[in-house]
Amino acid sequence: MIKTRITEMFGVETPIVMGGMTGVGYAPLVTAVAKAGALGFLVAHLFPTAEALMEEIQRVRNETDKPFGVNLTILPSLNPIPYDEYRRAIIESGIKIVETAGRNPVAHMPDFKEHGVKVIHKCTSVRHAVTAATLGVDVISIDGFECAGHPGEDDVGLVVLLPATVDKLDIPVIASGGMADGRSLAAALALGAEGVNMGTRFMATQEAAIHENVKKKIVENTEVDTLLTNRTLRNTSRVAKNAVSEEVLRIQQDPTKTIEDVRHLVAGIRGRTNVMQGGDMDGGIWTTGQSQGLIHDIPTCAEVVRNIMRQAEEVLERNARRVSR
Repeated sequence: MIKTRITEMFGVETPIVMGGMTGVGYAPLVTAVAKAGALGFLVAHLFPTAEALMEEIQRVRNETDKPFGVNLTILPSLNPIPYDEYRRAIIESGIKIVETAGRNPVAHMPDFKEHGVKVIHKCTSVRHAVTAATLGVDVISIDGFECAGHPGEDDVGLVVLLPATVDKLDIPVIASGGMADGRSLAAALALGAEGVNMGTRFMATQEAAIHENVKKKIVENTEVDTLLTNRTLRNTSRVAKNAVSEEVLRIQQDPTKTIEDVRHLVAGIRGRTNVMQGGDMDGGIWTTGQSQGLIHDIPTCAEVVRNIMRQAEEVLERNARRVSR
């Protein structure tokens, strides 16, 4: 059994986290992750109101008494997002673990601290991690360049970014980006992490409420089947390679193009409706990480967590035997 500051802080059985994923982080998957002994997060902005979020929280609680949390991704939006109401729902529901991402969570920290809510903040650079730590977050989840979604603009892989972040902080650090199996966990621990965050791995599970075509495509894809869009806009996104993302990349080869030239292609609702729900793999943009190159099956969450922990323990024990004194 592997114990870290993450397992102790959050009362989970394993140092495995399933971070918030748009279009994926609903109650059935979070429940399965929690039952498996890992830490999963509902995604607040998937729900139109605070009341709907509270209902989803209760759905998880009806199935398990194990720890879970809520993701609050703080991003600019054309349509106002009710962040204050989401925060109220989190606190009133008694949630004690929140994952924040995007902009720094400074506006939310006083209320969360007052009510004993621990905050994991996702960052893509050492400098942002240091800033978040000074704001009082409890844990940093550091995203390497391999991650799905937004890897930042520095293009630093996790094997460098993780220990560089650990060196600058006293609070626990979670490794994110490229994590998919027990070898990933063992490597992250060796580099100073207290746990790992896995997104793409949990998408390819039986309990994930997304179309089977998406899961099969993750298994079929390799580590080179992703593209980086919006680089010229300095809002880089790692997404799956398909007809739509290739068209976006073609348009954005012209540096004068703006978001308006690709808005119809990159709209999140298109990816969620056509791809995640409809199974049309060329129906829109959808995010996946380079870790898909390490994913070869579609098991249950319980099997994923069990296999990761078994492999990590075997790797750590085997490597310990290599050390001669």
